[in-house]
Order: sequence, then structure tokens, then C-alpha cells
Amino acid sequence: MEIYETEEEQLDALKRWWKENGQSTIIGLVLGIAVILGWNYWQDHKKAQAEQASSLYSQLILAIEADKKDSAEKLAERIQEQYPKTQYAAYSGLLLAKLKVQQGDTAKAQAILKGIAAGSNKELSNIAKIRQVRLMLASGEYEQGLQLINDVDPATSSSFSGNYDELVGDLYVALDRLDQARSSYQKALENGHKSPLLQFKIDDLTASEKIEIQK
Repeated sequence: MEIYETEEEQLDALKRWWKENGQSTIIGLVLGIAVILGWNYWQDHKKAQAEQASSLYSQLILAIEADKKDSAEKLAERIQEQYPKTQYAAYSGLLLAKLKVQQGDTAKAQAILKGIAAGSNKELSNIAKIRQVRLMLASGEYEQGLQLINDVDPATSSSFSGNYDELVGDLYVALDRLDQARSSYQKALENGHKSPLLQFKIDDLTASEKIEIQK
């Protein structure tokens, strides 16, 4: 460590240090302030976006409750367009898909659900996929529904496994593959899936088989 005996030596040393390091120090300070200001701006922007999206989402819920479908659709589309990076975009998308189904536009509903399913929120992604499969079941796209479920990542869908198992059973019933349907229903039941119709579906398969045997 250098030791300076006089104030003049200390001043000269300070001048040398500033000459060597002053510019980089100023640049570092400016960059540090810019980062802090930028971060604060971004956080404020995100907060404002979320608040605005939340307000529109509340209006959307009220419009649906009042059965104002046109207003609800416009609000949902507005949230989708203006606030796509908020969770309200996905929530409103689920509601918009439901409205499209009620209007008979299942293709548009499928497209909306597909977009949500591809999002980063795993819970909403699984909900969207489950609704996609139900639409496929209703429209006779049984094999496509099975394929979609087969492509689901088990690591991100464990809490929805029972829903998928029951849907697989429904698809197999539609395909008249009853043994596989029963296995899927039993799997859902054994894994603790709570569905009011699950046991009824299993019993119904058993009853149908008894009738066939009696014939």
C-alpha cells in the first residue's frame, strides 16, 4: 500500500487515479443509474398494464353475467390485443373460447385454446388442452384428441392426470374400444380423480357388457 506523507502527494495521487479511472467511473455510474431507472420504469409499466387488464377483465365478467355477449366478446378481444403478456389475456381467452363455442364457431374456439395451451402458465395450458380435447370429442375428432393427450408432458400435468385419464376413457368409448376405456376410467379412479360421473361411466360399461353377454 502506498503511503503519502504530504497533502500535495495525496492530491497528485488522486489526480493520477482520476486520469486513469475517472471516465470509466462516470460511465459505470451513469449505467448504474440507467439500469435502476429502467428497472423501476419496467416495474411501473407492468403494474399499470396489469391494473388496466384487471379492470377490463372485471367488465368482461359483468358483461357475461348480464348475457351481453357482443360486449363480452369485444372486451375479451381487447384484452387479448392490448395486454397479451398479462395472465388476464389467458383468462379472457378461455371465456372467449366458450363464447365462440356457444356461437357455433368451434374452429375459432380451438384456435384460441391452442394459443393458451402454448403459453408459459402450465395450469392454464392444461385447462386449455382439456377443453380442446372436449371439443374434439364433441366434433368426432377422437384420434386427434388421443394424440393431443399423448403429447402432454407428464412433468407439467401431474395434477391434471385424472382429467386426462377420464377423457381418454371417453374417447375410447366413442371409438368403441371399451376395454381400453374401462382401463382409463379405472386408472383415473385409482389415482383419486374426483368426478361425479366417473363411477357411473364404469358402471355403464359393465351394464352394457352384461346385456351383450345375455344376447
